[in-house]
Amino acid sequence: MVEKEFLSLSELAEKLGISRIAVYKKVKKGEIKAIRIGRNYAVHRSYIDKIEGKKLTAADKRRLDRALKKVKDEYGETLKLLGRE
Repeated sequence: MVEKEFLSLSELAEKLGISRIAVYKKVKKGEIKAIRIGRNYAVHRSYIDKIEGKKLTAADKRRLDRALKKVKDEYGETLKLLGRE
């Protein structure tokens, strides 16, 4: 069976386990990248891993590294103390 290159919002909603309306709202807010095909939207299959959190881009990794460094700098001693308990 050949996988389709794009998924409709309904198919994506089913895959993510959320409603079609929730997916549509995320597309409208820009949280999910989709292309418009006529009156409908479609999401490229390669983007789905990113949506599901299975694939991180280089920018995502840098953002996570900065956040982890900030937490370590601000709460490092507290985390060490909590780890000993």
